[in-house]
Amino acid sequence: MSKARNADHAEERAEVEVLFAEAAKLDTISRKIKASSAKMDDRRQLPKDAVKPVYSNTHSLQTMNDNIDKILDAIDKMLGPSEDKGREERIIRAGPNPKGITDYLASLKRLDRALSQMSSTNLRVNQQAIGDFNELLSEGSSQLQVLFRSILADDLQPVEPLHYLVKKIPFPVLEQEKASKLGLIDSFLSFPTARNASHSPRESPSIRIYAELRGGYLSESLHNLSTASISTSKRKASGEIYRQGTSGIGTYAQAIESSFSAEFNNISAVFGRENWGLAFDATCRKALAEFAKTLRELNMHIKANLATDCFLAYEIVEIVTNVGFRLDQQTGQLKLPFADALKPIQETARSSLAELLEDVRRRVSSKQSLPLDGSVLPFTTEVMTRMQTMTTYPKPLASVMASLGDGNWQSVASIHSTSSTSSTSLPSLKSFDVGADSSQLLAHYIMDTIETLLTSLDAKARMLLKSKSVAGVFMANNVALIDRMIRSSDLSSVLSTGNASAKIESWRKKGTSAYLESWREPCSALMDVQYINRSPRPPSGNNGVVDSTAMIKQLGSKDKDSIKEKFKNFNTSFDELSSKHKAMQMEREVRSQLAREVQAMIEPLYARFWDRYHEIDKGKGKYVKYDKGGLSAQLAGLG
Repeated sequence: MSKARNADHAEERAEVEVLFAEAAKLDTISRKIKASSAKMDDRRQLPKDAVKPVYSNTHSLQTMNDNIDKILDAIDKMLGPSEDKGREERIIRAGPNPKGITDYLASLKRLDRALSQMSSTNLRVNQQAIGDFNELLSEGSSQLQVLFRSILADDLQPVEPLHYLVKKIPFPVLEQEKASKLGLIDSFLSFPTARNASHSPRESPSIRIYAELRGGYLSESLHNLSTASISTSKRKASGEIYRQGTSGIGTYAQAIESSFSAEFNNISAVFGRENWGLAFDATCRKALAEFAKTLRELNMHIKANLATDCFLAYEIVEIVTNVGFRLDQQTGQLKLPFADALKPIQETARSSLAELLEDVRRRVSSKQSLPLDGSVLPFTTEVMTRMQTMTTYPKPLASVMASLGDGNWQSVASIHSTSSTSSTSLPSLKSFDVGADSSQLLAHYIMDTIETLLTSLDAKARMLLKSKSVAGVFMANNVALIDRMIRSSDLSSVLSTGNASAKIESWRKKGTSAYLESWREPCSALMDVQYINRSPRPPSGNNGVVDSTAMIKQLGSKDKDSIKEKFKNFNTSFDELSSKHKAMQMEREVRSQLAREVQAMIEPLYARFWDRYHEIDKGKGKYVKYDKGGLSAQLAGLG
C-alpha cells in the first residue's frame, strides 16, 4: 500500500510541474504582447503629432474666412443706408401727410435703424452719414410734433360743463381717427431712438405737448365753475348758517370728475399703457392747481365765518374725498394731489369742533345782560340750529371725529397737536361709514356742546340775574327749547342712546328748583304751631272733618292775631308771585310745568291751613281772601 501511495504522489507532482511550465510560457507570451502594444501606441502618436499643426492652421483659416464674410456684410449694410439716403431725405423733407402718416413714420424708423447700425461700427468713414441722419431724424421729429399739435388744436375750444352735467351726458372725447393718428405719432416720439438713446417718458415731446394743450383746455373749461364756487359760498346773509348744497363746489367737483374721466379715456387711446399715469398727471396738473387755489380761498372764507360756515368745510371734505377715490379707482392716479388740495379744509374741519365749543363759552361770557323776563336767549336757538345742521353731515363728521378721538375736541390745543402728527392723505372710505361708533362720537360732541352751553348760561344767570326765580325760569326756558329742538329733528335719533335725556332732565330740575325757591315764602306763612300737651284738637285729616270754629275758640288772642297775619302775608306773597309768574316770558311747556309744581307745593298746605283757620274772619274775607276752590282756580290760572 505504501508503494501505491508513493505512485500517486509522484503522478501529482508530475502534473504540478507541467502546470508550472505552462504558466511560465503564458507569462512570457504576456510580456511579449505588452511590448508589442507599447510599440503600436508609439507608432499611432507619430501621425497625430504630424496632423495636429495642420488641423490648427485649417481652423484659423476658417475663422478668418468667417470674419472676412462678416466684414463684407457690414460694409454692404453700411453702404446700403447711404445709398438709400436720398430716398429717405425726399420723404422727410416733404413732411408728413395729415391724411396718412404711415409712410412717413416708416421712413423715420428706417433712418433710425440705419443710424443705429452705423453708430455701432464706430468707423470714421460713417461720421458724415451719421450727422446727416441725425439731422433728418431731428427734422422729422420736429415735423411730427407740429402735426401732433395741429391735430390736438382742432378740439381745444373750452366747453360749458353745466351743459353736460344738467343733461347728464358724457363730456366730449377725441374722435377715434384723431386718437389713432396721435397714437401713431406718439409711438415714435415717446420711445428712445438711436439719436437719443437716453430718452425717458418724462422728456417725451408728445406728452409735453398733450399736457400743455389739453391741460389748458381743462383749466379754461372749469374756470367759471371755480369762480361760481367762491361767489355762491359767500352769497348769504351775515350770521346765516350755511345750507347744504348752496355752494357751487359740488358742481365744480362733479365737473372735475367727469372731465378728468373723459380725458383719461383720451389718454388711454393715444398713449401706451406705461405712459397713461404720467400723461394724465401732467394734463390735469393745471386744473388741479386752480382747484386747490379755490379750496384755499374757500378755506379762508370758512375760517373767517367758522360758526356759520364750518358746515361748508364738512361738505367739501365729503365731496372731494369721494371724487378723489372714484378717480383713483378708475385711473390709479391723482389721489395725492386731491389730498394735498383738501388738507387745509380738513384741518379747518377738525379745528372747528373745538372752536365751536370755545365760541359758546366766549359768546355767553361776553354777554353784558340777560332777558329780565327769563325768556330764551337767542344764542341758544343758534347753537341748537348748529347741532341740528351737524346731523346732515354724518359721513364727514364721522371721519373728522374719528381722526381726533372721543373727547379730544374739548380744547383747540389738543386738536392742533393731533393735526401736527397727521399725514397728508385722503380720509379712507371706511372712515366715512356711519356705524354705531361714529354715531356715538357725534352724540358725545352734541351733548358736550349742550353741557357747555347750559353750564355757561347757568353761571351767567347767577351773575346777572339777581332773582333766583327769574334765573330758574331763564334756565328752564332754555332747557325746554333745547329739548324741543332735539325732539323735532334728527337729533332725537342721534341722542337716543346714552344718558342724554337724563342730563337734560337734571338741568330742567335745577331750573325748576331755583324758581320754586321764591314760593317758599307763601308756604312758610301756612305753617302753624301745634302744642301736643294741650287739650285734644278737633279731628282733622283725610277721613276727618275739621271744625274751624272750634279750632279758633281754642286759640288765644295772640294766636288769633298770628293766624290773621299769616293769612295776610300769604295773600300778599301769593298775589305778588302770581303776578310775576304771569308777567314772565315762559315757554308753553315751562309755564304749565312750573304751574303744576307750584300747585303741588301750595295747594295741600293751603287746604290744610284753610280747613283749620278759615273762620278767623267769620266769612267776611278780610283775612281769608281765597277759599280752597278759589285758590285752586288761581293756581290753575298760572298755567
